[in-house]
Amino acid sequence: MQLVQTTRDALLKPLSTVAGIVERRNTMPILANVLLRKEGNQVSFLATDLEVQITTHADFGVGDQPESTTVAARKLMDILRALPDANDVKLGLASGKLSIQSGKSRFALQTMPAADYPTVSQPEAWDVSFSLPQKTLKHLFNMVHFAMAQQDIRYYLNGLLFVFEPGLVRTVSTDGHRLAHCAAAADGIAQKHDVIVPRKTVLEMQRLLGDLDDPVQIDVAAGQIRFRFADVELISKLVEGKFPDFTRVIPTNYTRHFAVRREALQGSLQRAAILTTDKLKGVRVQMGDNLLKISSSNAEQEEAQEEIDIDYAHEALDVGFNVSYLLDVLATVKTEEILWSVQPDANASALITLPDDDQFKYVVMPMRI
Repeated sequence: MQLVQTTRDALLKPLSTVAGIVERRNTMPILANVLLRKEGNQVSFLATDLEVQITTHADFGVGDQPESTTVAARKLMDILRALPDANDVKLGLASGKLSIQSGKSRFALQTMPAADYPTVSQPEAWDVSFSLPQKTLKHLFNMVHFAMAQQDIRYYLNGLLFVFEPGLVRTVSTDGHRLAHCAAAADGIAQKHDVIVPRKTVLEMQRLLGDLDDPVQIDVAAGQIRFRFADVELISKLVEGKFPDFTRVIPTNYTRHFAVRREALQGSLQRAAILTTDKLKGVRVQMGDNLLKISSSNAEQEEAQEEIDIDYAHEALDVGFNVSYLLDVLATVKTEEILWSVQPDANASALITLPDDDQFKYVVMPMRI
């Protein structure tokens, strides 16, 4: 029975949308598969790892009879990518195998029953529902994702805090050494609510979202969040736990500020990072006499020194930082300048903000060098 006939690229688009969450190693072999469902000319593609589930649709089904099956996602994508794009691709189902035909190429892949495929159950009602433009949500994720923890024993840090309140949406992430905060205006939120979105979900959403004004419908229920936009539906479990109180971490009383050109600072830090030790990644940052000095050294007693002119007339300050934490934020923001705020205390954190965006704040703790 024929299921699909379309161009190679038209078939690859929905497959690549859902296949990003398919794990190469699974306790359940069927989770390496993608679920295909055909009803008339509508074909749906679904993939899940039991934590995150993505569904999308396309209009290239063949025949009136409904049909469904599951097939190895990576194998199907690898075959399609290897095919020339000159000929249409036909997918068919017979004797428990998915046939792939294009020009003079023929493949047959083993399938597993659609009835055995585990899908994420959805609640009957959602507690919070609102929408944001795709580019706004993408910006909120992009500006803080780099500060999320990875495989931290404090599991609630391995994700992003998503705060909804009347008129405003915030995203916050921290790994305990630095914290990133961003916010944007939002309508349709009646009361304050916050959830922790898993790291994998955030990275998938960054991949899928476009710089568009088209809306993303966001729905939240106990233990679950759903994003719907264009032809995509992503459902994710939420991280349980208590996220740190970010309002206590972001300084509000810093009185010493200076602007510095982002590209100049980024270049100086990249050069100084060459001579840091692999484990510590520490650089010294000295401020005083309208100069920002950056220096590093390693166990071989090699040294690097950089200087940048700044408008800083306060007494000298000498602080150590993990250079990776500074480079992460400089690679993310795209402004010509950043604003750096400090206290006259080598143990105080640094606050990095942007001249044209008062909703972005980045706090980085000092380190002993």
